Amino acid sequence: MVTSKSQAELDMASKDVISAHVENTMPEMVAKEDPVDILAHDTNVYFTVEEERRVLRQIDLRVLPLMLGAYFLQQLDKSSLSYTSVFNIQKDAGLHGRQYSWLGSILYIAQLVMQPLGALLLVKLPTGKVISTAIFLWGVTMCGMAGCRNFKELLATRFLLGSFESLIGPSLVAVTQMWWRRSEQTNRTSAWNAMNGITSVFGSLSTYGLGHIKSDKLHSYQIIFLYCGGLTLVFSVFSFIFFPDSPMEAKFWKENERDIAIERLRANQTGIVSRKWRWEHVWEAILDPKTWCWFFLVMAISIPSGGIGTFGPLIVQSFGFNQFKTILFNIPFGVVNIIAILGGGWLATRIKSKGIIIAILALPCIVGAAILLGLPRGPNSKGPLLFAYYLTSFLSGITPLIYSWHVQNTAGDTKRKVTTGIVFIGMCAGNIIGPLLYSAEDKPYYRKGLISNLVMFCFVEVLVGFIILYLKFLNKKHSHMRSAIGKSAVIHDESMMRKTDLQNLGKGVNQQATPREEDNAFADMTDLKNEDFIYVY
Repeated sequence: MVTSKSQAELDMASKDVISAHVENTMPEMVAKEDPVDILAHDTNVYFTVEEERRVLRQIDLRVLPLMLGAYFLQQLDKSSLSYTSVFNIQKDAGLHGRQYSWLGSILYIAQLVMQPLGALLLVKLPTGKVISTAIFLWGVTMCGMAGCRNFKELLATRFLLGSFESLIGPSLVAVTQMWWRRSEQTNRTSAWNAMNGITSVFGSLSTYGLGHIKSDKLHSYQIIFLYCGGLTLVFSVFSFIFFPDSPMEAKFWKENERDIAIERLRANQTGIVSRKWRWEHVWEAILDPKTWCWFFLVMAISIPSGGIGTFGPLIVQSFGFNQFKTILFNIPFGVVNIIAILGGGWLATRIKSKGIIIAILALPCIVGAAILLGLPRGPNSKGPLLFAYYLTSFLSGITPLIYSWHVQNTAGDTKRKVTTGIVFIGMCAGNIIGPLLYSAEDKPYYRKGLISNLVMFCFVEVLVGFIILYLKFLNKKHSHMRSAIGKSAVIHDESMMRKTDLQNLGKGVNQQATPREEDNAFADMTDLKNEDFIYVY
């Protein structure tokens, strides 16, 4: 509902109206390649709480399902190796020593190598097209893996799989930031990360059935790879058709919905899609201590994640179960994944603190690893060992919180994507190291791997405490910066508030904390340079 100021003031008598300023350019006048031009005009847009809810529903229905599908298939395809481990891929493909471990690590070596290119592609190219192309290419690779019959062939195709999959995590982080307010991002990030748990349940049930197929021409692992690759190729078609590149370029908007979708992101103070590579952002990202805090935090949790993710079914099998029971007993691990991810995201949003929730989620992981190290293997220990194994599954709730935490505390399009690239390098490094700390020769106790996991869980607790203190220091610094230029030292973080909270603060027509000419919300500024930026703990 676009009106003049006088008309909006009359509307206030009958309903609550939220004020905003948005550049209202006609779509046909905007160059598709330069979405920043949409913000070139300075007119007023007023919208109600209900109008914004309608736009948010559109985004959740049109964009989120495609993100869920992309991440689900990425997790299914890369974790297919762990499912094949209990169906004798080591014997059928002639693997020995640490070769199976290297098949787990090589995927993340590829992802690590590809992160710099991925960051550049995400700045320069349309995000939807990048995601869809990556899905198609790794689907082809998965089908190709079905033809692999030895270590060298499997190693090469796993490297290709990791190269194409490397784009998905950073892309979905960028999409989340691009479409949702900071207060909404944690639950959406948790939603697509929850596909990790759903993959565990779906993959276990699927491979349980596929494992019963008897073929004279194909081994069980080849059937599983073909199945996963076929699903991915089918989904890639829908992704090419429906995945939008940005809120500015989406084709499903009606009337002024696009303007509302853009304007509602103003409070984020993180800028918008610029499609311009800024070297000053790159250097700031590299020199920013926060960047390396995120790097070491995600690497610390990825080391146990990579080890348990690759060797999880083998750990369960070492408790004394056959291959089919091992697959079935892996299903509760996925269920705990889902609970930890969605529950952690909901709690972090509720209390407006990610650091505290990360610290809480690390506690059951510490307990689980300690029990796995302390209990003997035997028929009487199967129940407690499974319980301890499921406790370590709470680690899955930590990674999505780190993803949303770092992106909510980083501004500037290039800086944000470079920082995300560095975070994913940390994730890759951890997932490379993790499987190599385990070896099939260490069964049934896998002491080296489990001890390293326990140490990393404890390190997460310490690092989270440091990050919280550092972010509080940065907020005080920005408060002093605002005072020095005559702004209010204390401002409300509207991006973390619900619309009803804004109304309780008295937000009405033509009211905003910062005058329009001084507002940096849609400027491509970094968080350290923008004195209005508020860091979230």
